[in-house]
Amino acid sequence: MNTATTAKRRYRGAAVEERRAQRRQQLIDAAIEVYGRNGYRHSGVKQVCDAAGLTQRYFYESFSHSDELLIACYEQAAGQLRENNAAVAEAAGPNPVARSKAMLQAYFQALKDYPLIARLLLIEIRGISPAVDRAIEKALHAANNDMARLLVKPGREAEPVDELLHAGIMGGVIHIALHWMATGYRMPVEEVAATAFKLGGALLES
Repeated sequence: MNTATTAKRRYRGAAVEERRAQRRQQLIDAAIEVYGRNGYRHSGVKQVCDAAGLTQRYFYESFSHSDELLIACYEQAAGQLRENNAAVAEAAGPNPVARSKAMLQAYFQALKDYPLIARLLLIEIRGISPAVDRAIEKALHAANNDMARLLVKPGREAEPVDELLHAGIMGGVIHIALHWMATGYRMPVEEVAATAFKLGGALLES
């Protein structure tokens, strides 16, 4: 066997996969921009491909339809938001109150700093399809798990999690965010985070 030829084929295959992954990422990044500006329901495959600088055939290389791309956009944006919140919480120290305040501040600051992502995460994603709804539920469940892990009081790690309370608080925070967005982010981030913390206090006291 010609080892040089085999290695070349492997390299070529890896290069092809790398380019495919790069094109997929281009489509996701472009779609976040397009969906955030125009709305998902008013955006087609061609618009996304044009924004990504790719032909439509490359869209179908990675996605079978637009809903799959929307889910990929949502999962990427939600995952990055969760990672940022977790890092902020860890940096705030072990106190659950300090962590909660830091996470809320970071969450609302991110929504204001990246309004296109905020629109994607909280507005454009709703009511599209059962598959998209499942992606939302999965992301919310992961966020609930983050809250349970990051905001637990020392010595109470083994206690059961009140999932209904977590879900209710998260829903309340989301509605605060939606109202804030609808007013054009008029209130300062600090005031919005402080209002949301009043909900979070119920979790810390539970």
